[in-house]
Amino acid sequence: MDSGFWFEAGALLPSIGVGLIFWFAIRSLLRADRREREADREVENDVRAMREAERAKAKEAESEQRP
Repeated sequence: MDSGFWFEAGALLPSIGVGLIFWFAIRSLLRADRREREADREVENDVRAMREAERAKAKEAESEQRP
C-alpha cells in the first residue's frame, strides 16, 4: 500500500510543478502591471501639477497686466 501512495504522489508532482510555475508567472505579471500603473499615475500627477502651476502663473501675469 505504501508503494502505491508514492507512485500516485509522484504522478501528481509534474502537475503541481506546472501549476506553481504558472502561479509565479501570473503573480509576476500582476505585480509588474501594478507597478507600471503606479508609475503612470505618478507621471500623470506630476504633469497635472505642472499644468496647474503654469495656469496659475499665467493668471497671475494676466492680473498684473490689467489695471
